[in-house]
Amino acid sequence: MRKPQTRRDFLRDTLCSAAGIWLGMSTGMRRHASPGERLNLGIIGTANRAQANIAAVSEHNIAAICDIDDHYLSAAALKFPRAKRYTDFRRLLEQRDLDAVVISTPDHTHAAAALGALDCGLHVYCEKPLAHTVAEARAIAERAARHKLATQMGIQVHASRNYRRVVELIQANAIGPVRECHVWCEKSWSTDAQPTDSPPVPRSLHWDLWLGPVAECAYSPRYLPCEWRRWWNFGTGTLGDMGCHYLDLAHWALQLRHPATIEAEGPPVHPAAAPAWLIVRYDYPARDNSPRVEVTWYDGGKRPRLVQEGKVPAWRNGVLFVGDYGMLLADYEHHQLLPENKFAGFIPPEPTIPDSVGHYREWLDACKTGAPTTCNFDYSGALTEAVLLGAVAYRTGARLEWDSANLRVTNCARAEGYIRTASRPGWNV
Repeated sequence: MRKPQTRRDFLRDTLCSAAGIWLGMSTGMRRHASPGERLNLGIIGTANRAQANIAAVSEHNIAAICDIDDHYLSAAALKFPRAKRYTDFRRLLEQRDLDAVVISTPDHTHAAAALGALDCGLHVYCEKPLAHTVAEARAIAERAARHKLATQMGIQVHASRNYRRVVELIQANAIGPVRECHVWCEKSWSTDAQPTDSPPVPRSLHWDLWLGPVAECAYSPRYLPCEWRRWWNFGTGTLGDMGCHYLDLAHWALQLRHPATIEAEGPPVHPAAAPAWLIVRYDYPARDNSPRVEVTWYDGGKRPRLVQEGKVPAWRNGVLFVGDYGMLLADYEHHQLLPENKFAGFIPPEPTIPDSVGHYREWLDACKTGAPTTCNFDYSGALTEAVLLGAVAYRTGARLEWDSANLRVTNCARAEGYIRTASRPGWNV
């Protein structure tokens, strides 16, 4: 017997019916897990990065699995034999007993999967960056807020104690007002050419479904499973891969949202391929009692001048806050006040930010109880927008003046084609 339909059931099914315009979905009742129940989860993407995400949520019931590669799907089915199998996530979203989905696909399909799930009343965990374009990130954040669903973006380091201690030090004014922040990552996702080979599509691969909303193009084994970040059609290079992790600390500690201007430098722009290195400068306006701050991103081996001059330790990756009274250097696991002699004997403030129950646990609990998550789509959507605007500034070669309220660049018409892009029919986002 089915449970009586609640008002929330009715609203959810109404939303799903509307989403059915593009999902081709039938309507029916959704179930609702009580706080003590296991959630019914749909898994969109089952291999590579997805394996860690699945492991983190597998105490719950994996009720549906989806992958565009039959080999990956079969391997996942061996672990979860009772889960229904799909190659098209639009079909997975039709499954009426789901509570939530975990999205671990390449960047270019995040928005189609996330928006479809949200419109069906499903809670969403999505890998970073939240979307492939700035407009998609804004749409996802707004949709999540409208439907009041539990959301979390995959920046797991946000749950660490180290990040919490850094945020407390900055917000306790340990180094004074911060006017500069430098963020660097040694990684480099780049290439200098579009693939020219076009061998037959492997029989196990549903190439058209992998492309999703992106315009049709020839298959190349250079794109997948793991190299897609090197091309603008599918990813956003090193900045898109790592920016959400490291710029997260700057956004959190300095309470940043939307930059006013963005400019970038790097190698000559390739129309299809991401660069070997980037330097991006974000200018954020003053917030409450905090001054205007310039945040600079470096990747592909580039470093800030303070590191090059030996004034700051040459960590492989780092977030350096430059305040009026000193500096604070951090990475995932460590932080250090500088200069060391000035802060000898420094006593840090008492912790004020509670330890996280765990990045995935935050989301799983929120799905059942409505508890808050720290990387919800409101916070992570704004972070993703900033990250992606860096790529737009590089590709246009312009110093962008950003009108965040209206989601537009006011001084560069070329930017519009990167802020939002058209989707193939059937993949509206």
